[in-house]
Amino acid sequence: MAQLHAFPSAGVSVTQQAPAARFSLRLSSANIEAASRALGVALPDKVGGIASGGTLRALCLGPDEWLLESEHAGRPALPVGLPHALVDISDREIVFRIEGSRAIELLSIGIARDLRRLGVGQGCRTVFDSAQAILVRESAAVFTLSVWRSFASHVAELLQIGQREFSTGY
Repeated sequence: MAQLHAFPSAGVSVTQQAPAARFSLRLSSANIEAASRALGVALPDKVGGIASGGTLRALCLGPDEWLLESEHAGRPALPVGLPHALVDISDREIVFRIEGSRAIELLSIGIARDLRRLGVGQGCRTVFDSAQAILVRESAAVFTLSVWRSFASHVAELLQIGQREFSTGY
């Protein structure tokens, strides 16, 4: 992880996460059980739900869509003949870790929703300023924000501006 901006008095830090294997999985509800067995993780059926198993984490983004993340670069194995779409999106997104007592406040400069309502261990699709994003609440004061690579510098700049304002006593 690379610390993007150092504003110790801001009450929040922003770091860019190391690259990880990320996959978009589309699958009908009739095939969730077979896919879960093959992946070694029970795919959550509630939108926003997260489940982990082994080195794989699954975030349910829709009734038939999951974001799969792993520290290992290998493609998840699904049974031959199981109807599904599995797309490697590892290079598509940059992930920022926003951590600290003012994390929700910092994220609110670009996200127009009440982030206090996003529970620990939940995720959602959202928009940060004008960039499509996936937000996960890792713990009470830690979030990860995934944005498309083409928007990463814009999002990083807005987060830096917010940190700078916080460090001046805002």
